Amino acid sequence: MSEGKENSQGYQGHKEDRAKVINALGGTRGLLDTGLPSLLFLIVFDITKSITTSGIYALALSAVLAVIRLIKRETLQHAVSGILGTAICALFSRKTGHAVDFYLPGLFINLGYAIVYIATNLAKWPLLGIMLGPILGENFEWRKHPQRLAVYVKAGWLWVGLFISRLLIQYPLYRAKNVNALGLARLVMGYPLFLFVAWMTWRVIRAVPSVKPESEN
Repeated sequence: MSEGKENSQGYQGHKEDRAKVINALGGTRGLLDTGLPSLLFLIVFDITKSITTSGIYALALSAVLAVIRLIKRETLQHAVSGILGTAICALFSRKTGHAVDFYLPGLFINLGYAIVYIATNLAKWPLLGIMLGPILGENFEWRKHPQRLAVYVKAGWLWVGLFISRLLIQYPLYRAKNVNALGLARLVMGYPLFLFVAWMTWRVIRAVPSVKPESEN
């Protein structure tokens, strides 16, 4: 009986840690707050051919999503990030007069993340460990345990692969000024790939038990 209870508690703990990992990496809500306005921009632009109108609709949707989060008393972190991100994207496209430039900041973001993940992995201070260690209750104790350090580094390379693959596919579409193909590629390589890599990250990290600070032992 007690063994079954322990197994149940262990399973619940794994579920909670998995949720913490996914939320720390952006979460599904964060993807919706940033992805839906981009999709609406593409749809409205295809209909109206107006960058200004498309940007207004995208910003309006970001604002609506923020209000929904506020009403439901959920965190506004991702909603606010979505509004700022959409505003910057709309400003880029409005400034240049090219709808395809709405997606340019996203390319810069992917490049920046790729560089940061690579640099921190090579320095043996993987960004994933820095972000997730405190959330999972191990702070930076993982650096004293080679196996735990190794899984954070290994999981970090998964994200490097995600960001680089986005650049390899989306940048040529940007250069070709193919706004429809670029918007579709961003959609396909956004939500689905994020969930897959986040799930794989959890699988890699859970392979080695988390460690607690010595003061808690």
